[in-house]
Amino acid sequence: MEKGKATDQEIERALADLPGWRREGKALVKVFELGGFKAAMAFAQTVAELAERADHHPDINIQFHRVTLTLSSHDAGGITDRDLRLARQIEAAARDMKA
Repeated sequence: MEKGKATDQEIERALADLPGWRREGKALVKVFELGGFKAAMAFAQTVAELAERADHHPDINIQFHRVTLTLSSHDAGGITDRDLRLARQIEAAARDMKA
């Protein structure tokens, strides 16, 4: 399913294991609350590195201590396995940063 859109069932199953992520139309969205601006920038850099490795780039909105991520596969017209994989990687990185 690399280029094809994920089914509603696949997305719902994935969201059950992705705390705080939600579906907004054709995208996955999550707002991360960090410890301040510097922490938000460091987190955004970590997300950027993950995205580069995956060759899949989310929209990143930084507002002082808050980072909003929006994942969607525009070439497929919605949420794909690439988005779900990247969301899982971002979640793992966020957990590691808090440890």
